[in-house]
Amino acid sequence: MPLKIRLSRGGSKKRPYYRVVVAEATAPRDGRFIEHIGHWNPLLPKDHEERFKIDEARVKHWLSVGAQPTDRVLRFLDQQGLAKRPERNNPNKAKPGKKALERIEERKQKEADSGTDEGAEASA
Repeated sequence: MPLKIRLSRGGSKKRPYYRVVVAEATAPRDGRFIEHIGHWNPLLPKDHEERFKIDEARVKHWLSVGAQPTDRVLRFLDQQGLAKRPERNNPNKAKPGKKALERIEERKQKEADSGTDEGAEASA
């Protein structure tokens, strides 16, 4: 069974607290896990030392036996220098969607139509 190093959510409503756990890929997010190896508290400031804590020796062990970290955990491991996260490039991310392009075209069309009407009234 493939293993994942992932986050398990705890805390109360609107006060999240995550544990970094090693679990089987098919186990529920907050359910059964093999080992608890760290924690992440997103409510603390980014430069606070207790925001993200992890047992580096256990992470190295689980990575050596084939556990795959999720993207969020891989970001943390990359910051700690335990794993390398490849750079991603999505050039289409900043482009507007189909509906937004349609609205822009409609707006341009309305401005063009209203601009020609005002010019005709002014010359008459």
